[in-house]
Amino acid sequence: MKRPPAVAGMFYPSTEEELRREIERCFLHPLGPGRLPERRHDGETPPILISPHAGYMYSGPVAAHGYLQLEDRRRPSTVIVVGPNHYGIGTQVSIYPGGEWVTPLGSVPIDMELGVRLTEISDIFSMDEVSHSREHSIEVQVPFLQYVLGEFRFLPICILDQSLPTCLEVGRALAEILKERDDILLVASTDFTHYEPHEYAAEKDGKALEAIKSLSPERMYEVIERFNVSMCGYGPVAAILEAAREIGSREATLLKYATSGDVTGDRSSVVGYASLKIERPR
Repeated sequence: MKRPPAVAGMFYPSTEEELRREIERCFLHPLGPGRLPERRHDGETPPILISPHAGYMYSGPVAAHGYLQLEDRRRPSTVIVVGPNHYGIGTQVSIYPGGEWVTPLGSVPIDMELGVRLTEISDIFSMDEVSHSREHSIEVQVPFLQYVLGEFRFLPICILDQSLPTCLEVGRALAEILKERDDILLVASTDFTHYEPHEYAAEKDGKALEAIKSLSPERMYEVIERFNVSMCGYGPVAAILEAAREIGSREATLLKYATSGDVTGDRSSVVGYASLKIERPR
């Protein structure tokens, strides 16, 4: 079973050469880290990442800050990407059921054994390909991972039910996996405030980011509700915050925040993007 790209040619280029150039442009962009990653993979365990998922033109430079963190870390054997379900199709918490995902940079095999292990830990997960058929929030992470890591196995998890109890349950199951294995990279995919003036977006997002940095999903939900933060992937973020907290991590570090207005110059109606990392305890 092969899952073809759903947003190639829209969110990122549809040919291998153009896509590689676009990823490199993101790393070298003024809003990016300013250099290309060195492909050294012989260091410590990779961090947990939070990464944006808009078109590369808009959020790619911010995403590059997170993926640069992988250059001098041990190469993960499997990458778990948790993203929101934007389209309301499929099951509540869906693991893609086997095969491989295809991008212009090649195919990535699904770690089916790990998927089955998660379903053994918690019945909150189901195997469902429909949830993933159109979803971009997970797909846009894959070319960055292919560019930086080369070969790896992949486990996409798409969350439709972003209620706090559901996402805490997902996080506790992911924590069990992280306790069992130190060769896993965990990524949560989210954008922040949508379609508000830059100054309002930055202020609201700053409050949400403070909660995230403290590894408190409960506080993050309170901030989102109180200040009406239109953050689309709050559920995946809550899940990885709970996983990080369960394994003994202490804080998240903000690597970069920017809005689409920083890219286009139009700050009247923007979307917020952030990259963060969470170190696993040694």
